[in-house]
Amino acid sequence: MRTPLPEAFLRLPIAHRALHNRALGRIENSPAAISAAIDAGYAIEIDVQLSRDSVGMVFHDETLDRLTAQKGRVADRTAADLNEIALTGGPDCIPTLAQVLRKIAGRVPLLIEIKDQTGGMSLSDGRLETGVAADLAGYAGPVALMSFNPHSVAHMARLCPSIARGITTSAFDASDWAPLPAPICDHLRGIPDYDRTGSSFISHEAADLARPRVGELRAQGADILCWTIKSAQAEDAARKYAQNITFEQYLAHLP
Repeated sequence: MRTPLPEAFLRLPIAHRALHNRALGRIENSPAAISAAIDAGYAIEIDVQLSRDSVGMVFHDETLDRLTAQKGRVADRTAADLNEIALTGGPDCIPTLAQVLRKIAGRVPLLIEIKDQTGGMSLSDGRLETGVAADLAGYAGPVALMSFNPHSVAHMARLCPSIARGITTSAFDASDWAPLPAPICDHLRGIPDYDRTGSSFISHEAADLARPRVGELRAQGADILCWTIKSAQAEDAARKYAQNITFEQYLAHLP
């Protein structure tokens, strides 16, 4: 069964990792960036990683090194520990998904990317997916789920069948995706799991939107989002293929 993507995801531009701007102290995926996106009226995209004690944390990277003064894997720290780690350059610490859901409270659409926990787009143990589903229980507001790992999307089909889900997709150039094995890149490039996962949308790499498979899916009724647009000119080009954009580094036009 496919759950349709709420209309607002096709109407409001989606702020990538929320409306972040390091120069203004708004770090990606931070509460400050989320507040800025809400105030501006944009939809929001966030990333979720798993803590050691199976809590969903709103953070993009597998490791702490780039965005904090700490080092090591997110998955090696408890949620309580992570919640006290400051994001470099801003006033915030790493939030939990539950904290972010309470902050947004349905005021703008929320697109949640579930990060691959396997290192190879293989079958997930379901801990992160189960945690996300538990956090979303009773959430009132437009929300959708996606992942590069189709196995995670399949988990969400079982756990949250009433929430729209999709696959984050790419050209999967093996040189860009190393150490992901080239045969896995070749497999994922064709988006073979769209029907199996009951997806209703994809979010595709902007530079690869002209790929025939993307057009084929749109003709079959899939909604097409894209990532990551960084200028008004790039937005104009992307909208020839995609119904909406995920953006950063500029302010996308609101309807």
